[in-house]
Amino acid sequence: MKFGTSNIVLLLFLMFLSISFVLTSKKFKHKPCKHLFLYFHDIIYNGKNAANATSAIVSAPEGANQTILAGQFHFKNVALCDDPITLDNNLHSPSVGKAQGLCIYNTQNTYTAWLGFMFVLNNTDYQDTINFIGADPLMIKTRDISVVGGTGDFFMHRGIATLMTDAFEGKVNFRLNVAIKIL
Repeated sequence: MKFGTSNIVLLLFLMFLSISFVLTSKKFKHKPCKHLFLYFHDIIYNGKNAANATSAIVSAPEGANQTILAGQFHFKNVALCDDPITLDNNLHSPSVGKAQGLCIYNTQNTYTAWLGFMFVLNNTDYQDTINFIGADPLMIKTRDISVVGGTGDFFMHRGIATLMTDAFEGKVNFRLNVAIKIL
């Protein structure tokens, strides 16, 4: 059987194509994440703590002070956050990312907030973002909000994030334990 130049070129092309397919298929395989346990640390700006504040009130009821949460269940306050995320409950532990988003206090008769935020993770185990949205009735010990997507390692993920207040210090510092379950 006689091989022509075109047959040899075709054979080489198919070999390189199969090798590149094998190499790329191994490169992108990773173990999917099903559970994450993280801590979200929030320090609200109060007019005196600009150096270490991680969130601030950006909208308040008419005539209200934007450095103090409104009195009646914080109704009509809107706060933006850029909070550190850690693997344990120590604020000074190495950060694995940031919680960025907003909190709208939207109920007149109890402490409830509507949350829309994302975790921007940047450690060696996980990269990219996880997006969250939902109501947060603050007086309930554990509450669930929806995981509605993400990017990179968390592309198109859906699930539940269970929030639990781990610590509350005065009116400006609090810490949430966030248990994320990807479905």
